[in-house]
Amino acid sequence: MSPTALPPLAPRAALRWAVVRSAVRRIAPSTILELGCGRGGFGARLARMGTYTAVEPDETSWQAAHEWITPAGGTVVHGDHLKAPDPGTYDMACAFEVLEHLEDDAGALEEWLPLVRPGGHLVLSVPADPERFGPWDEHVGHYRRYSSEQLGERLAKAGAVDITLRHYAWPLGYALDGIRDRLAVRRSSEVAESSVEERTAGSGRVLQPGARLTGLAVKVGITPFTALQSFSPRKGPGLVAVARRPAA
Repeated sequence: MSPTALPPLAPRAALRWAVVRSAVRRIAPSTILELGCGRGGFGARLARMGTYTAVEPDETSWQAAHEWITPAGGTVVHGDHLKAPDPGTYDMACAFEVLEHLEDDAGALEEWLPLVRPGGHLVLSVPADPERFGPWDEHVGHYRRYSSEQLGERLAKAGAVDITLRHYAWPLGYALDGIRDRLAVRRSSEVAESSVEERTAGSGRVLQPGARLTGLAVKVGITPFTALQSFSPRKGPGLVAVARRPAA
């Protein structure tokens, strides 16, 4: 894989990346740990913004992430957060579309926050609006969606401070959710035949663009919506949170 190549992003992920990229640039971390990097869509980009390490428990996704991220100078470990090397030393830890897949999300946050150094940051993204929980959430193994209040409370309970939250993907994300829900209804038999764990393991591979030209078309197509979502940080079916581990 060329060290200059970037994996294509799906439309929702491209909208999310615009928000995450701005947050990471503000934090300016030297060392980055990603928890559950999936196929490496964000990881290949984050590896160009600092010394990057990731963990990914699903073997198929880990192999894809390794191929994308290693040429960019990053490291991808096959396993969960307990396999992360050098815990407690990272300037920033991040997990994108991971927390909603965990039954004990509060326990996960309590274990994730100490992975960063005192004063370091935790950056998360999750699906927003509990009332919008639908067929797609079931299809990919979600336990829940979050309101900004719920996510903020969980982060505070885990010990995080300086918590900021913003919605993203307004207005395009609502249409994308509708399309994904309809697709999930057509595939409802797959949900009945699989466990939450199995659906979670494969969620990072669902609807991912495989061709670079497809990714380029997505990037061009969502450009106006990337600008539009910046005007409505309190609207949109996705949430991005930035929090900090206390310095003392």
